[in-house]
Amino acid sequence: MEQLRSLADLLDLQDVDLQIDRLLHERQSLPVLAEFRAAHERVEALTRERDEVAVALRESDLGLDKTSGELEMAQLKLSQEQNRLYAGGLSARDADYLRREVEMLQRKQSDMEDEILDLMEKKEQHEAALEVLVAELEQAEATKQRHEAAIAEAWETIDAELAIKETRKGDIVPLIDEDLLDLYESLRATKEGVAVGRLADGVCGGCHLALTAAEQLEATRAHPPRCIHCRRILVP
Repeated sequence: MEQLRSLADLLDLQDVDLQIDRLLHERQSLPVLAEFRAAHERVEALTRERDEVAVALRESDLGLDKTSGELEMAQLKLSQEQNRLYAGGLSARDADYLRREVEMLQRKQSDMEDEILDLMEKKEQHEAALEVLVAELEQAEATKQRHEAAIAEAWETIDAELAIKETRKGDIVPLIDEDLLDLYESLRATKEGVAVGRLADGVCGGCHLALTAAEQLEATRAHPPRCIHCRRILVP
């Protein structure tokens, strides 16, 4: 009689364990988890892109400052050389040399002006791209936070149910023979969580295969009773 009581408790334990398994699976397979991961990946991708554009913008600023400074120096030197040329009093050779120097400085000035225009255009492009990315990142972070809040809410509900089931399990476990409990846990690990089956109308509740009268007799004489087909624990 004590064995039957222990076996009945084992069935109760398996029922609770299966409910716990279901809740744990539900906890890890919430649809919103996939949405959260996608939102998290988008936030990371946008953050990297934003940082890359921010670096490019800083480089454009530095290049613009550097080239603008060089242009000012070139303009000053050009002005000085032009003044010397226009002042006269130079030999023909010196005047020719100075004229070529002025032409070279004028070309250099023109090149630097073109470079500055190009840098200004790139800076404007980077600023526009950065503005778009910052807005997109803000939206992505808000979406991620909404998913995170939904996950926390769902987990709170599931965890409350898990706590109830764990308490119930804690009440059942002391009622079961230790050796029987060890066998149960071992079978649970290899039988997809179902270690116990009720024997009803000659059918194993674990594998759902029928046992002949002789097989039932053989199974119920064992301690504990075991299905001859699946070797799960049987509860007559």
